[in-house]
Amino acid sequence: MDPLERYVRAMTTAEEPLMAELERATHQRTVHPQMLSGQVQGRFLEMMVRMLRPRRILEIGTFTGYSALSMAAGLEAEGVIDTIEADDEQEEFIRSFFDRSPYGDRIRLHIGSALQVAPTLPHTYDLVFIDGDKREYPAYYAMLMGDGVQGRPLVHSGSFLLADNILWYGKVADPEHHTDPHTKAILAFNRMVHDDPRTENVILPLRDGLNLIRVL
Repeated sequence: MDPLERYVRAMTTAEEPLMAELERATHQRTVHPQMLSGQVQGRFLEMMVRMLRPRRILEIGTFTGYSALSMAAGLEAEGVIDTIEADDEQEEFIRSFFDRSPYGDRIRLHIGSALQVAPTLPHTYDLVFIDGDKREYPAYYAMLMGDGVQGRPLVHSGSFLLADNILWYGKVADPEHHTDPHTKAILAFNRMVHDDPRTENVILPLRDGLNLIRVL
């Protein structure tokens, strides 16, 4: 961790003990622990939820549950999060932390492909956090906006979308990497959002980049 990142963490509200335990356990048992949102982004997500006061949140890509628990902490009591994780081997681990959290009853975990599961959920969402397979980002956006095969939008006027890893370790700005599938998909996603007259957006250079999108 470089000195600036260490300073940012030190000056950000500390993690709750359960969240710190989840971060440690994620580093111990997963191959790519850097996928975890972590303290700073987790607190940012919690703050966004407190400010926007959504009733329903959709998360695409649960990983080990850190971001879902962060958002759940900011939810008002009647709020609900639907979170979708493609890796069924994570389910037991995720549920073990949801079950121990005072906010776990606000979260509904779904296992499967987000592109298959999300259209079956009978809701529209006030906030969507996109952190799934980067190669599927354009398809996620089309699905959410109602341009996918199901044709039913999952968001409404005034909804917010937050897409993570939108700078992809700086590769979006390096033409040498523009042919790899992940970078190509993220570039396509960013362009789709930028060119869509139904939305407005700003890219925030927090960690690996967040695209904050508002549906008009």
